[in-house]
Amino acid sequence: MYEIYVAARFEAAHRLVGDFGPATRLHGHTYRLEVLVRGERLDGSGVLFDIGELRGAVDELAAGLHYRNLDDVPGLEGRNTTAEVVADHAWEKLAPGLRGRGLDSLLVRVWESPDVYAAREDAL
Repeated sequence: MYEIYVAARFEAAHRLVGDFGPATRLHGHTYRLEVLVRGERLDGSGVLFDIGELRGAVDELAAGLHYRNLDDVPGLEGRNTTAEVVADHAWEKLAPGLRGRGLDSLLVRVWESPDVYAAREDAL
């Protein structure tokens, strides 16, 4: 199995709804977005996937979240913007451009701090 990894950072605010203590107030994070694609075969050029294309897609996604209130981002509005929900959102945004391109799976990790992340991984 081969894999390619790309990461990006973005600053964003949100508030959680429910029993989350002080996180129910508006607050911000320096998020780290990590994206990993896996597959079993390299193409004729010896690559799993064009890393520059993946870098561009991840950077574009991060730029759309940068300095935003996640609670107002299309696709996240009306959802409780937990790290799991943000990871799901990122996975859903990236997956359509990766399907049918020889990849087996996509893993997205969303770090809220250097010590805490949530992730979604699924087959493509």
